[in-house]
Amino acid sequence: MNATGPGRGSLQHPRFARQYLKLAPEADRRGGTAHRARLVAGLSGRVVEVGAGQGRNFPHYPDTVTEVVAVEPDDTLRSVAERAAVAAPVTVTVVSGEAARLPVGDGEADAVVVSLVLCSVTDVPGALAEITRVLRPGGELRFYEHVRSARRWAGLLEDAITPLWRRMAGGCRPNRDTEAAVRAAGFTVTTLDRFGFSPSPGVPSIRHIVGSAVRP
Repeated sequence: MNATGPGRGSLQHPRFARQYLKLAPEADRRGGTAHRARLVAGLSGRVVEVGAGQGRNFPHYPDTVTEVVAVEPDDTLRSVAERAAVAAPVTVTVVSGEAARLPVGDGEADAVVVSLVLCSVTDVPGALAEITRVLRPGGELRFYEHVRSARRWAGLLEDAITPLWRRMAGGCRPNRDTEAAVRAAGFTVTTLDRFGFSPSPGVPSIRHIVGSAVRP
């Protein structure tokens, strides 16, 4: 979900948020739950989740995590996340905030999690710089994102639909190369899995990645 923007109004997408609340459970039933579980497996200590949405990652955090600071800018999704936090197996604190200005001190996070977020932030390098700031030295970035297809025709189609899709889907851009952005931010990618995934019936398989990277 959108996690940054030039002003508060740009962070609120109530129509898309309501639709996302309906679509996300179906996506999880079709495989998203397994992706989310893999995303956070093995984490420990204090975790900052950027763009936590309605909190669908919360049930999957292992008990080695001492606290999750769940940052979500959208009022609609954050209110649902607050209710989800109560049932989470670990301590989850849901806060208002955005990727460009995380409400966390320098080096206070052992890990940062982004899940279907970097597709919609306005300034990806800025968001990754902010993630670097809050991570302790050697801290870990975990990411689960849909990305631009490596197939030429599919990538060109994603480029073509991005302007319209961005307006319809809360700022989401389906043609981003998130792996390249993470590497360009100075992170060392330690694991990466690329796979096709169709989040709902009638939607073609879209390229996704799940991976981890270490702060320099």
